[in-house]
Amino acid sequence: MSHGFETLAIHAGQDPEARTGAVIPPIYQTSTYAQDAVGAPRNGYEYSRSGNPTRDALQECLAALEGGPVALAFASGLAAEDTLLRTVCKPGDHVVIPDDAYGGTYRLFARVAERWGLDYTPAKVSDIDAVRAAMRPTTKIVWVETPTNPLLGIADMAALAAVAHDAGALLAVDNTFASPYLQQPIAHGADVVVHSTTKYIGGHSDVVGGALIAADAGLGEELRYHQNAMGAINGPFDAWLTLRGIKTLGVRMDRHCDNAERIAAYLDGHAKVGQVIYPGLPAHPGHEVAAKQMRRFGGMISFRAAGGEEHAVQICNRAKLFVLAESLGGVESLIEHPGRMTHASAAGSPLEVPGDLVRLSVGIETVDDLLADLEQALG
Repeated sequence: MSHGFETLAIHAGQDPEARTGAVIPPIYQTSTYAQDAVGAPRNGYEYSRSGNPTRDALQECLAALEGGPVALAFASGLAAEDTLLRTVCKPGDHVVIPDDAYGGTYRLFARVAERWGLDYTPAKVSDIDAVRAAMRPTTKIVWVETPTNPLLGIADMAALAAVAHDAGALLAVDNTFASPYLQQPIAHGADVVVHSTTKYIGGHSDVVGGALIAADAGLGEELRYHQNAMGAINGPFDAWLTLRGIKTLGVRMDRHCDNAERIAAYLDGHAKVGQVIYPGLPAHPGHEVAAKQMRRFGGMISFRAAGGEEHAVQICNRAKLFVLAESLGGVESLIEHPGRMTHASAAGSPLEVPGDLVRLSVGIETVDDLLADLEQALG
């Protein structure tokens, strides 16, 4: 019997605990497990890097939400990304990455993986021909964010899956901005879904984590081997907090989207805003593709300050209800200047972001209060 998203978020991997009937999965805060005999670990549990019941509950839930057979939880989104790269690639291989991507992802490729011998080429993921032109015989992964961070570009996942698969490569989709509630990349041909569960999945700005969900069980088991061998696992309390957040993901995302739509419309008509970048606006170049593959358009908005970079910085500094902070996806609204904050590592690279750009993570507060805060911050 199939269930709806909200039902899976609350129940998948989270049956009442067998011994007591506790309806919330316990936090198995243990490093090791008593074995019934030499070579006979009880229920397969021997050491918590290799397996932990709380983490397993989270992984089962994530797999159900993204529609893949195997999900794995990590200490951070970057830990998940690093594990994926070193599982699939070897020195001398090549990856196509977005020309607009999270600064930490770019740093991982440019400052860490490249030194290991992994080459990469940035390409505009909304341009199928540009991605195709960036492919090489050694390309192992086409790496996509949709929407991208922070310019909110939209990639046609089905079309890019065809490009990747024709070349014998995998399509990896970072689904952090959308969350599985708004889109499920595996249904559009992705081979691996990447998440920073710190963001919308956790949803309360109180836990750091990451995840990989594989479309193929064989690839999933390779990733599981490397998860254990490399060791950057999600701890049991972090896994429990993330599971707690998942339960309200659907209702939170609806409110994030409601608020973001109101704010995008407000900014779109403001004299002190040069450009509003939000996939839900019909003028956004990726609007039609987003409407095809997303349930709604998300809670992230970027805009360019009409007064240039210093105006953008002033807006960030004047905001009060919008908290000036990095990260995104929590119940509270955040504002940041990507060029000097989350994307500073991309300065001087093809991924450098405009200096006049402001990024909003729209929370679930009363929207009129958020609008009033932006009004005074814009000056």
